[in-house]
Order: sequence, then C-alpha cells, then structure tokens
Amino acid sequence: MVKKGKLIGIGVGPGDTELLTLKAAKVLETVPVIFSPKSAKEKESIALSIVRPLLKERKDYKKIMIVEPIFPMIEDKKELEKIWDSASELVAQYLNTGRDVAFITLGDTSIFSTYSYLQKRLIDEYEVETIPGITSFTACAAAKNEALVEQNDILTIVPKIDNRIENILEYSDSIVLMKASRNSTKLELKIKNDKREKEIYSVQNCTRENEKIIEGFSHEKPYLTTSIIKFKND
Repeated sequence: MVKKGKLIGIGVGPGDTELLTLKAAKVLETVPVIFSPKSAKEKESIALSIVRPLLKERKDYKKIMIVEPIFPMIEDKKELEKIWDSASELVAQYLNTGRDVAFITLGDTSIFSTYSYLQKRLIDEYEVETIPGITSFTACAAAKNEALVEQNDILTIVPKIDNRIENILEYSDSIVLMKASRNSTKLELKIKNDKREKEIYSVQNCTRENEKIIEGFSHEKPYLTTSIIKFKND
C-alpha cells in the first residue's frame, strides 16, 4: 500500500519573495506538487509569482507539478462549498499517490486564507503541516515604520464591512481594513467623523515593486490595498 503524502499549507507573505520564511523556502526547494489558487483562469496567481523565483532555482523546475485551481470571488455559500470540496478532492488525488502537496497562500495561512477550507476537509485523513507567513497588515506597519499596537491597545481586523462595525469601532485602538477596495464611502466617513484624534494611512501592493503608501484612505483601491486606522489615546 502506498504511503499517503502530506499536505503542507504555506503562507508566502505579502509580496516580497525575500519575506518567505526559511521553513517555507526549505519545503519549496523539494516539494513535488504545488497548488496555487487564483480567482480567475486568465489571472496570474499572486502567490505563485512570489515563490516562482525560488522554484526557478530548482534543478527539477520543469518537472514540478503546479496546479492552479480557480477560487472565484463569489459569496454564494453553497457554490463555494462545492468549489472547496472539488479542490480538496483534487489535492487528495495527489496525496493518495504518496506525493507531498504544498498549498501556497498569500500572507498567513490562518488569516482569511483559502487554505483553511482544504485544511478542515483533509486533516482527518492525511498528515497536515501548516507553515505561517507574514501578514499583509504587519508588513504595512513595517513599511510605514510604525507600530501597529502598543501596550494594551486592542487591534481589530475587518475583512468586510457590515453593521457590526457600529459595535466595535469605539472599543478599537487600531483597525485594519483588509481588502480595502470593498470599503464604502459611508464607512470612511464614519471613521473620519469619529471624534478621537487618529492617523489613517493605506498601503497599496505592500512590499512589491509598485508599493505605495498613502495618507488617508486610498481612492484608487487596487486589490492589494490595506487601510490602517490608529486612534491616539490621551
């Protein structure tokens, strides 16, 4: 009986290849199969573009099996469940042949990551290892050369705005608005109208060649945009 392969989830960080962890780089030097999700067939996988320079250094580069499953940006939960089930079954096919599979994901593996849906589906049947990565928002704070939180500050991470923002805004010392392209003008006004003294900045394409730091909210809002709001305590 063939020994099953191991699933390895790898957070590849915010964009700069040099921000891959040593552990992630070590796995990517030898793993035979790499799954790299993307949102549409015609789009390039950003995660794959981050690790590709490392992969090209491998002597067996042309033999690496790279699979790019499509994970469309939709909110239909039933449809998403089917997509995650299908991707998990595809990963399992490779694992059942005894090959290890690395599933790469932007940022960290545990922060709003596609990997987590496969992890839950496969962890009871296969050996799973998860390698964390640098998050987009810590990289943004580093790009700005500022602390994200200090002492007893409360950090709130918001992936998408809904009516819960009303309840958490006043209790947050720092807020990270991920996927800032989803931010509404209404939300931005709400934050600006908060009477507390504050600093607002946005980082586009953090750690990449076209990185841009903007004071206030970004009006262009490319996909890789994160906004950070820091309320100043007395």
